Amino acid sequence: MPTYVTLLNWTDQGVRNYKDTAKRAEAFAATAQNLGAKLLNIYWTVGPYDLVAIVEAPDDETATATLLQLGGVGNVRTTSLRAFGHEEMDRIIAKAAG
Repeated sequence: MPTYVTLLNWTDQGVRNYKDTAKRAEAFAATAQNLGAKLLNIYWTVGPYDLVAIVEAPDDETATATLLQLGGVGNVRTTSLRAFGHEEMDRIIAKAAG
């Protein structure tokens, strides 16, 4: 299943409600599952991003719907990156090499 690395920053609302962040992460995991995606892990980070989430989804549409649901709550803004595992990269290289 495709993997997505999502970089998250708290909005003003999100940082005001920082005490609820662990509960919000659990709610996001449940929402992802209901939409057909899976939150593999979430990390609270120090630096330019407040959190990093690793999500699996069957396709870009499901991943986008999941992240739209998350962003729509108003606590975070997201930047998502499609990530490729070792086996996927091997197939990409084989395809590129002809």
